[in-house]
Amino acid sequence: MEGFMDRHEFNILPEGCVSTILSFTSPQDACKSSLVSTIFQAAADSDVVWERFLPTDYQDIVSRSMVPFKFSSKKELFLLLCSSLLVDGGRKSFKLERSSGKKSFMLSARDLHITWSDESPYWHWASLPESRFSEVAVLRTMCWLEIVGMIKTQMLTPNTKYGAYLVLKITDRSYGLDLMPSEISVEVGNNQVSRNTAYLRLAKEHARKKQMESLFYGNRMQVLESRVAEGEGRVPSERDDGWLEIELGEFFSGENDEEVKMSLMEVKGHHLKGGLIIEGIEIRPKH
Repeated sequence: MEGFMDRHEFNILPEGCVSTILSFTSPQDACKSSLVSTIFQAAADSDVVWERFLPTDYQDIVSRSMVPFKFSSKKELFLLLCSSLLVDGGRKSFKLERSSGKKSFMLSARDLHITWSDESPYWHWASLPESRFSEVAVLRTMCWLEIVGMIKTQMLTPNTKYGAYLVLKITDRSYGLDLMPSEISVEVGNNQVSRNTAYLRLAKEHARKKQMESLFYGNRMQVLESRVAEGEGRVPSERDDGWLEIELGEFFSGENDEEVKMSLMEVKGHHLKGGLIIEGIEIRPKH
């Protein structure tokens, strides 16, 4: 097409010029372009390109890592950061999105505010081989459930839509978790940007338990249904890593540094519940 350079014309450009052009694309596009020619391959592997794809605070992130980093190029560093990396004494994990270079964080249960989590009659801390963190929070029994996570938007990729997800397990001996819906919300600064309700039950069990509840709880079901904002509320879904997750809400990380508060609360039921395992809250880009 007239006005555009064909492949041959691109090939006569200096490698440095091609590198500069590729640095304005995306990691995914840069990798694809390396198949065009040897000049493109060299340009696509250059530090000029991958320095642009790395977050501006990558040196700080590397310094907070639990393990020492060894890399010979910025591309190699980028790929290392695309694997889950424990930072801040193992209380958080960090990861870059391979296709876009956008940042994700996961706050461990130890990095959350969980009401009465240090009181052994109610919660205990345990190690699970399938968790990325050294400890998870296990609910023994209590009537008040409140889980809150906080993160600064400055830690995230600017001008990006994010989702916040509570990562959990529900044991075979769980009880009382879904008798009343939990309130889930996300606040940015002083503004509540997302609010909904959720049931701590597997989606496949939802229909069966709803039928049983209508038989055993009678009028209480009317109270329960009246507290559900839309439909029947959210339920956890299965993740590829074997855990469950439930979306607490979404928000937009702008240019200003603001505090994001993500929470799940079930405080009005006054019934005992147990069998919940909390790994943390993951904050990742939405598409």
